[in-house]
Amino acid sequence: MAGIFSSLSSYCILLVFIIVADLSLCTAQNDKQVYIVYMGSLPTGEYSPTSHHLSLLEEIVEGRSADGALVRSYNRSFNAFAARLSHAEVERISGLKEVVSVFPSRRSQLLTTRSWDFMGFPENVKRNPTVESNIIIGVIDTGIWPESESFSDKGFGPPPAKWKGTCAGGKNFTCNNKIIGARVELTSGAEATARDAEGHGSHTASTAAGNAVSDANFYGLAQGNARGAVPSARIAAYMACEEFCDDHKILAAFDDAIADGVDIITISIGKVVPFPYEKDTIAIGAFHAMEKGILTVQAAGNSGPDPFTVSSHAPWIISVAASSTDRRIIDKTVLGNGQTFVGSSVNSFALNGTKIPLIYGKAVTSNCTEDDAWSCWVNCMNSSLVKGKIVICDMTDTSVTDEAFRARALGSIMLNDTYEDVSNVVPLPASSLNPHDSDLVMSYLKSTNNPQATILKSEITEHNTAPVVASFSSRGPNNIAPEILKPDISAPGVEILAAYSPVASPSDNADDKRSVKYNVVSGTSMSCPHVAGAAAYVKSFHPNWSPSAITSALMTTALPMNTAKHADAEFGYGAGHINPIKAVDPGLVYEATRDDYIRMLCSMNNTHFSKCPQHIEGSPKDLNYPSMAVRVEENRAFTVKFPRTVRNVGLAKSSYKSNITTGSQINVMVEPSILSFKSVDERQSFVVTVAGKGLPANSMVSSTLVWNDGTHSVRSPIVVYTIKPSN
Repeated sequence: MAGIFSSLSSYCILLVFIIVADLSLCTAQNDKQVYIVYMGSLPTGEYSPTSHHLSLLEEIVEGRSADGALVRSYNRSFNAFAARLSHAEVERISGLKEVVSVFPSRRSQLLTTRSWDFMGFPENVKRNPTVESNIIIGVIDTGIWPESESFSDKGFGPPPAKWKGTCAGGKNFTCNNKIIGARVELTSGAEATARDAEGHGSHTASTAAGNAVSDANFYGLAQGNARGAVPSARIAAYMACEEFCDDHKILAAFDDAIADGVDIITISIGKVVPFPYEKDTIAIGAFHAMEKGILTVQAAGNSGPDPFTVSSHAPWIISVAASSTDRRIIDKTVLGNGQTFVGSSVNSFALNGTKIPLIYGKAVTSNCTEDDAWSCWVNCMNSSLVKGKIVICDMTDTSVTDEAFRARALGSIMLNDTYEDVSNVVPLPASSLNPHDSDLVMSYLKSTNNPQATILKSEITEHNTAPVVASFSSRGPNNIAPEILKPDISAPGVEILAAYSPVASPSDNADDKRSVKYNVVSGTSMSCPHVAGAAAYVKSFHPNWSPSAITSALMTTALPMNTAKHADAEFGYGAGHINPIKAVDPGLVYEATRDDYIRMLCSMNNTHFSKCPQHIEGSPKDLNYPSMAVRVEENRAFTVKFPRTVRNVGLAKSSYKSNITTGSQINVMVEPSILSFKSVDERQSFVVTVAGKGLPANSMVSSTLVWNDGTHSVRSPIVVYTIKPSN
């Protein structure tokens, strides 16, 4: 058989990997499951596959015949068989030299790019197509690739009548009825273009509002239908970034987007160091967007998991954390002694099962210290020493794979990966291993004079504990306004497949010349457009809702996340994991106006957005926000009141009863505890009182308030904490 396994024969040293699956997914006989035993290509010459398969089974099965265990012998195009095996038998057959891999026979189904389905938002979800087609999402990013299938205008009518923008995409850029506007905020002149050379802008735009595209994949990985939340919506692209994003260009993009008449702005941009609102161009631009009824959605940042790293602080912006879906992309490293380790990378390369020499440390360099060599520091590797080998590196970073790629190594094994929850695209066969497996690799390296390994092409595996906030996702508390809980909400941001620029490197390595239409990328940059798309979906049913009403609907209907998996709880995921369908019918909404935000700013002595009265009472905790947070002094008794008002957007005549879930360290009361409404749009106010005898230093306590009328559950997190910044 020609292809990646063409060099294999039954006499080769082959690879073994076992993927354990749920028993319910496979045919079983007593304690036996159907497994597929894959053995590579059919050997040349005289060979009887079925006889060989039966002889292997005779060696390993117990208590029954080989014929009874064999389900199917594959013998025409490749060398494999299916058999009912116990776990012990699987372990034995996996150790045979002829065997490449053993894996359970799972039931398959037609796949999508997964994130929207994972959120319970299928492609055939109820829609309001006419209104959806009038929604315009402004994408402030690196531009867009207009020829992508995700942005085809087939079936689209002309732009909405409200559109005031233009197509100023520059050189070789043409808009259509899907991409109805484009502007270059970077430079002017003949060479200026809104064409996306980085891939980032195309990825975020298609996640929010891309068309449904079948058979999208990254070299066969994550194959399925790629789509945005609102495929009928229009896109306006504002190119404010290349490799970096200057503040003045970001502000220019906001300026244009607001004037052009977009409905939603998605901006997957932020800073590592927080700035006060008046010095934060995104907060400034979003404030003015809010004034015009435009909602801004921003990525929370990629500086986690440390506290106080969230880079989106303003309450008039939805700040989005990144979490996992139920699908992970992993790869496997197989040592010369047969040990197999599951690692992290999006590796599209196959080494054909060939065992390749391993090299490490001082052996890779002639011009660096041994410490730098161990870390595979930039320009440390000597190409003549690493060419044709797999390099072991002590550091896990894109610079490691870039250096190995530069030096023409055949592969790279990166050790001591403390962030095992995300895989990134690599420019060569590479894998990141956790500290435990790293120690085993080093033990093997020291135990033999001829260390060898191979790295397998990545594969898809189930992630049954999802959603879990990604380690890289920035955490609260809010450094600028400690009484405003940030981030607001979590959405899929790990290993997301979406449209990409064919001129951009999929691994961000300039020398990686592969060209792809769809790429797998991780970050809060990816979670942000999920929420922007969900916000547009809500707006398609409620075109006249304010930005704060849409924010409230998304937050109060979010799915609770498992606190046992999140030590930082709401500081990691905010109100919870986004649930777009529920957000269309939230029952009650918390709303805030421009004047409310001004009062909040004045309570912080911030006079930069408006002139403040001489005497301002209250603090940011009094803002009518869907979540509640307060920082208290450690080991001191406290009583804190949160005044709130909700508007009825559910049933005209309804009665909501409050329900509090809290721990023993605080007491929470709601007055009144029942809200009765006689009409739609009626408003009712209440006060939440939180009291406690004192919390220890660097601690937090979470509670939940839920208003329930039997149909709607309107959920708000309450967080009391003593955590303070270290500096």
